[in-house]
Amino acid sequence: MANVTVVGAQWGDEGKGKIVDWLSVRADVVARFQGGHNAGHTLVVGNETYKLSLMPSGVVRGKLSVIGNGVVVDPWAFRDEKARLEAQGVTITADTVKVAETAALILPVHRELDALRENRDDGGAIGTTRRGIGPAYEDKVGRRAIRVVDLADPEGLTRKVSDLLHHHNALRRGYGQPEFQAGDLIEQLKDIAPVILPHMSPVWRDLGAAIRAGEKVLFEGAQGALLDVDHGTYPFVTSSNTVAAQAAAGCGVGPKAVGYVLGIVKAYTTRVGEGPFPTELLDADGQKLGERGHEFGVVTGRKRRCGWFDAVLVRQTVQFGGIDGIAFTKLDVLDGFDELKICTAYELDGEIIDRLPADRLQQARVKPVYETHKGWSESTRGARSWADLPAEAVKYVRRVEELIGAPVAMLSTSPEREDVILMTDPFLG
Repeated sequence: MANVTVVGAQWGDEGKGKIVDWLSVRADVVARFQGGHNAGHTLVVGNETYKLSLMPSGVVRGKLSVIGNGVVVDPWAFRDEKARLEAQGVTITADTVKVAETAALILPVHRELDALRENRDDGGAIGTTRRGIGPAYEDKVGRRAIRVVDLADPEGLTRKVSDLLHHHNALRRGYGQPEFQAGDLIEQLKDIAPVILPHMSPVWRDLGAAIRAGEKVLFEGAQGALLDVDHGTYPFVTSSNTVAAQAAAGCGVGPKAVGYVLGIVKAYTTRVGEGPFPTELLDADGQKLGERGHEFGVVTGRKRRCGWFDAVLVRQTVQFGGIDGIAFTKLDVLDGFDELKICTAYELDGEIIDRLPADRLQQARVKPVYETHKGWSESTRGARSWADLPAEAVKYVRRVEELIGAPVAMLSTSPEREDVILMTDPFLG
């Protein structure tokens, strides 16, 4: 049995929640390896809908759920999400949810700095969720972060908070803001510590033991490959590596443990926030995709930008993300379109190119080169076999496979967990 790593292969919001839930039933352990509570997953289980942002999706299924060292953890968001899930009947204990002792914390000072930057009036905002994710990662790299384990040492915490605020208060003075008081932050951390400390664990050891015992581990990514800080549409990206390789570093396991890499790909393209989007539609088709796909962010509620499927971008993410197969989601949203378009290349200053340039100004100038496909009028919603799909829908999926250079392992045809056409079981490779 192989482990499986699930990553978004576009700009996030590809429908990872349902796919991870489908896989988590077959897994023994589910682990988050990057990001924070800026990532939203919606799980539909029977008549119950669960909205997760920090907790691994396996928590709903009672599986051992791990928040790895690569995740930045807002302890107050952890507390609130735990309470919300428990109110829905989910059992969360120190034995079922473990948080890496070395995970960096998101603090109120991070959230405020994030908002100050996004409120700038010179048009230079990145379009973050304002939840402090980026500033927390900055402090981690800057070696001044407060980590989960620090909450267990009240005396040392005082010194570490002082070091942290030496940096942050200089920034706040530059923004014309009052300094953050160390005593206030220390009291807040001492107050929240009893919530998070029972879950603290050396998760690298927990995961290593599970792998040696032959248990199946599902590594759950957040956001999407095009938001990767190295490989995405920089600077309009998140502050972590979102590709499958991060599963190893972000959980403390070896690279071989990553296993089968499943990329989640939506049948069209969406994006939240600022940044380039070559196939974006600002017409009735774009409006139709947004309405039929219910394209609003789980965490922020922000309306997503919508466009035709961009095979150029997914072909890139398949290659640099090491994707073995894809889960193709939301095919049913395309039902009823007379014709569909797929972007197969770009035009840049009169030249046809086969990749998105790294330069920000060039990214803004690329124009999509489309091929047009006949749509279908029949419904694909709820289909569970290829025979249930209209011929034109099958042709569309097969053409996507050709263009991106990866096979469809799973095809999702509705938000319901069992509405899946399975070609390859990722746990069997």
